[in-house]
Amino acid sequence: MMMHMTFYWGKKVTILFDTWRTESWAGYLLSLLALFVAAVFYQYMEDRRVRFKMLVAEGSKPSSPPRTMGTPLLLPSAAAAARLGNPARLASSLLFGVNSAIGYLLMLAVMSYNSGVFIAVVVGLAVGYLFFRSGGEEDFVALENACACS
Repeated sequence: MMMHMTFYWGKKVTILFDTWRTESWAGYLLSLLALFVAAVFYQYMEDRRVRFKMLVAEGSKPSSPPRTMGTPLLLPSAAAAARLGNPARLASSLLFGVNSAIGYLLMLAVMSYNSGVFIAVVVGLAVGYLFFRSGGEEDFVALENACACS
């Protein structure tokens, strides 16, 4: 099957795997629905992750003073080693990993260059944002990382 390098319209598309091919309109529309739901779920999981992180941040108090200029940056402190074993940090990392995986799979689906797939993912992300992330206090959370993927 030819790999498209520009956007195209059509019901014949391979999404993510060689086994996920659509040949009929019914299969194509079901695939678009699945991608739409996955995009909404991505926004839901991002909302859960941010809320969990805010909840953990409210419940924890700093256990050590912030680093000063004299503290080596590359050597782990005892407090940093203790944080690695923190179950809340591990759960937050797991949520981040799951959400990142879903996001990258959606990106790879869009890279099929099928216009319907692109629209289904973008509309799913917008609807998910509307339902789960558009009116809460997380809009005022200062992000520690300016990267759009985190």
